[in-house]
Amino acid sequence: MIVYMSNECCPAPFERSLTSREAERCARVFAALADPVRLRLYTMIASAEGEVCACSFVDAVDRSQPTVSHHLKILRDCGLVQGTKRGTWVWYSANPELAAEVAQLLPARISA
Repeated sequence: MIVYMSNECCPAPFERSLTSREAERCARVFAALADPVRLRLYTMIASAEGEVCACSFVDAVDRSQPTVSHHLKILRDCGLVQGTKRGTWVWYSANPELAAEVAQLLPARISA
């Protein structure tokens, strides 16, 4: 009996996979949210109605102001949040372009 082998074992199930660009963007977001403090900060910002002053976060996450600023910078750098400086404080809001996508990945504490 002769068995003919095909070069293709089965159809590739990659129709719904991410593009390289999408994967890079998701990886940056996942890396930023992988830290528990940053995840908490993001959920506080994203679930707030309107902007949140940076002064609100120090007590809420029980970290020093420089540590909170460092974590907020990481969230800003990956595009999850945006800040507006007013006087000595920065007011933060979730980036609306990413908020809906991130809300699908997180528990129902955030409404996009």
